[in-house]
Amino acid sequence: MTDSPETPTTTPTPDATTDAPGHDVLRESMHRVRLEVGKAVVGQDGTVTGLLIALLARGHVLLEGVPGVAKTLLVRSFSRALGLDTHRVQFTPDLMPGDVTGSLVYDARAGEFEFRAGPVFTHVLLADEINRTPPKTQAALLEAMEERQVSSDGVSRPLPDPFLVAATQNPIEHEGTYTLPEAQLDRFLLKLVVDLPGRDAEVDVLRRHASGFDPRRLDEAGVAPAITGPEILAAQRAAASVAVDDDVLGYVVDLARATRQSPSVLLGVSPRATTGLLAAAKAWAWLSGYPAITPDHVQTMLVPVWRHRIRLRPEAEIEGVSVDAILTSVLQQTRVPL
Repeated sequence: MTDSPETPTTTPTPDATTDAPGHDVLRESMHRVRLEVGKAVVGQDGTVTGLLIALLARGHVLLEGVPGVAKTLLVRSFSRALGLDTHRVQFTPDLMPGDVTGSLVYDARAGEFEFRAGPVFTHVLLADEINRTPPKTQAALLEAMEERQVSSDGVSRPLPDPFLVAATQNPIEHEGTYTLPEAQLDRFLLKLVVDLPGRDAEVDVLRRHASGFDPRRLDEAGVAPAITGPEILAAQRAAASVAVDDDVLGYVVDLARATRQSPSVLLGVSPRATTGLLAAAKAWAWLSGYPAITPDHVQTMLVPVWRHRIRLRPEAEIEGVSVDAILTSVLQQTRVPL
């Protein structure tokens, strides 16, 4: 993975402007979520922060990494620390759309069909190895992720609030994977790359396992809820209320236009991508204690929000050009408002 702005692991010093009452308490709860996840997962602070940002921005997260880097454990620990209901779906080549969203089932006693809800009816849906199922089944999540509802037999059924899809996938060059359709990728606010741990972190992982840690038993690891559902909803409203100047809005648009004009890019980012970047920057600004977003917040969130929304030209792919490198170049070449 090339060097690029990534989801931050530390909180920058906020300016002197005071926050609305209660926001500090909500931020402290979010910080405790990080600490709880850290009881089970080592060395993934940036990824946990990315999950928090997606939750605050009412978005979804795609986690990409090779097998064995604790992607599933990370999401399970995160949902447990939130204290929310969660369902896990193992995506396989024979999985059907109804296995995810639910389906109509005939009730012989009542003499009519009734809807049996699928695992998507939860607060946190862990879509495990989402790119190991064909696009037809992947598409079952499109309405749920965008409209936060499931339609069946002419009836739309709302999903719980908050609702977060955290999907894991293996790199596309791995055997038995399908490329996610662009419409599916576009539904994810962030794509976070889960790298192999550093040496010290990996030693810590082994030390925990040597002392009896079982990743299937999070209660034994001490992972406990650190925030309530109403607090999460309040934090989402607070993040959405963060102010933004017209100069920063123009900066976001200039960055988007630069991706569309890059000679290595076949398809640049869409207006949905610009609104996603704005929402993520607001969430990171609020989480950091800022009352308004700055260009720094935009720059920090740009790569994880846009890296999965750009299609390279074939010749750029042949030359080994990476999307992260292009986005880094766009950041360097676009004028930053004062």
